[in-house]
Amino acid sequence: MDEQIGSRSPGLPWKWLMWPAAAGVPVGLFWWLLAPGGLNLVTRNPALAVGTNPEVWLPRDLTLGGLLVFAGCLVAVFLTDKGGRAAQPAFLLSLAGGLAGALIAWQVGVAAGMLWGGPVDASLNPSVAFSLRSLSVLLLWPAATAVSVFALSLLNLLRQGPGSGGPTFAGGAAPGA
Repeated sequence: MDEQIGSRSPGLPWKWLMWPAAAGVPVGLFWWLLAPGGLNLVTRNPALAVGTNPEVWLPRDLTLGGLLVFAGCLVAVFLTDKGGRAAQPAFLLSLAGGLAGALIAWQVGVAAGMLWGGPVDASLNPSVAFSLRSLSVLLLWPAATAVSVFALSLLNLLRQGPGSGGPTFAGGAAPGA
């Protein structure tokens, strides 16, 4: 006896992978516009405009880190509204999309530095050119997404109160409850 179940299983919510990855392009452009060593719109200090000054390197990495944390928190805000059966795959895909978006932002920022920045002699140190010294900064987007989803889900659960039985982030009650 061969019976088929009439309900179609929904596909993976690929938009949670694609949107954060695509958002890496404007994040990378903002990084080059705002960071010291790039266009330097934040400080506008001429001493921080060139990469030959080693004091530029840390603020340049921190600027990208701040933008990635903001992007991760923004993804989490949209993600916590997601309920139902596709919430967990959407969360996992948003983490992968955040990592891809961070990699894209890094490469777009470096490309913007090469295209629109002045000529740079990076023979002394590669960090003289507009670059990222600490690659661990790229993990901040998915980390901020995960921590923010946890915090927002916890706040929603606490707001509902004990015994409410309302939906949680995963769209249902805990297993065995």
